[in-house]
Amino acid sequence: MRIVGLTGGIASGKSTVSNLFKAHGFPVVDADLVARDVLKEGTGGWKKVVAAFGRDILQDNGEVDRPKLGQIVFSDPAKRQLLNRLLAPYISSGIFFEILKLWMKGYKIIILDVPLLFEAKMDKWTNPIIVVWVDPETELQRLMARDGSSAEEANNRINAQMPLDFKRSKADLVIDNTGSLEDLNVNFQKVLAEVKKPLTWTEFGLSRQGAFLAFISVLVGVVVCRKALR
Repeated sequence: MRIVGLTGGIASGKSTVSNLFKAHGFPVVDADLVARDVLKEGTGGWKKVVAAFGRDILQDNGEVDRPKLGQIVFSDPAKRQLLNRLLAPYISSGIFFEILKLWMKGYKIIILDVPLLFEAKMDKWTNPIIVVWVDPETELQRLMARDGSSAEEANNRINAQMPLDFKRSKADLVIDNTGSLEDLNVNFQKVLAEVKKPLTWTEFGLSRQGAFLAFISVLVGVVVCRKALR
């Protein structure tokens, strides 16, 4: 099984690339969706976050007010680190179970879409690692346009993440999304060709089909040995 790491920066276009993979039939495990699930009312993650940040972060229906919580943590690095530390075990477990479900369905290539891929050390699980990159000015302008935020607010959110240039230096494959959607599609196709390359023997061995063949091989070996010992 091949687990492809997909990451980028805020407003870099990572979600667009994720949707392109979906359109080409690849299953995507979205860490943001997992994070939403672990913050649902009554879950372990919800209880930890409410205990740490207080009930003021809750909406009337008991769910976490995510924009309000975002404002708190993006303006305070210590609180942001606390939130990541509280939720990391729940998110990691959720991602593992999503991958396991796809493995059981027989998928050989899975896209793992994680904004904090390097920060959470999940890059160790993935190969290749794809980084969606834009230059700093483009990232700032797109974020301001998307959220209607001020330059200061947008910069706070950008600076709260690992620099995109550093992520690019750690990538196996880079998708430059500075240009138009047409340019993005061209760059995506080049990366797609790499992702679709035949699995290595190790990757195949980790797939459900490979595990099944390994089981059959062991079973046949046991039968042969028993016959030989008679």
